[in-house]
Amino acid sequence: MLRPIPDPPQVLLRVGACGVCRTDLHIIDGELDNPKLPLVLGHQIVGHVVDMGAQVKSFQIGQRVGVPWLGRTC
Repeated sequence: MLRPIPDPPQVLLRVGACGVCRTDLHIIDGELDNPKLPLVLGHQIVGHVVDMGAQVKSFQIGQRVGVPWLGRTC
């Protein structure tokens, strides 16, 4: 599988850990009608920066980062 190339404002992470919430479990269990597919479950990610787009100035390759939950989705 080819590694994605981030667009200019994007950061590519190698995910080390990812939490799932109760909503994710409802989707897995088939309890939510018509989820938008394809769907990657999980959020609250911890990982390391492996690549960055040209516009990214706030991160460094190898930096450990955390990605918080997506507001108003849970």
